[in-house]
Amino acid sequence: MTSTRPERRPVVVLIGFMGAGKSTVGRVLADRLGVDFVDTDSEIVRTTGRSIPEIFTADGPERFREIERDVVLDVLRSHGGVVALGGGAVMTPAVADGLAGHRVVYLQITAEDGFARVRGTDRPLIAAEDPQQRYRELLAERDETYTRTGTFTVDAAAGEPGDVADVILAELARALVPERASIP
Repeated sequence: MTSTRPERRPVVVLIGFMGAGKSTVGRVLADRLGVDFVDTDSEIVRTTGRSIPEIFTADGPERFREIERDVVLDVLRSHGGVVALGGGAVMTPAVADGLAGHRVVYLQITAEDGFARVRGTDRPLIAAEDPQQRYRELLAERDETYTRTGTFTVDAAAGEPGDVADVILAELARALVPERASIP
């Protein structure tokens, strides 16, 4: 039997590198829009019962990306609010393809600002001899994909989370207003 329930689509999807504030800004944005918020990293933890570092350690990064892909694609099909993706999610081709047609905001952050936010955390991807250099390298590798995938880009360090949410709201409003014909 086929479901007659219409497919839900996120109002907006936030992407960007670790430390960009996707979860924090996403919660503020969802509150201001009066919709639910889903962080796909939190969904991975909820569905697997394990932390992301535990999954990376026990199963490896490839298995983590498979789990992430499945969770993200499910959320994109079923969630009608604001969605924040993990920093590496868009690097998976199936996820990037799944974002086609969605309003995707790239929360862009500099390596200096982003690393300052994640310094001292247990992020497996920057567990290296020089975590700051590793952060810088990964951000440089991903920036083009984030830019290409995003509908528009917002400076993640443009103030407090509420200020960043306001910029996104203004961009969304601008995108939803039809172009007006020029009147001579």
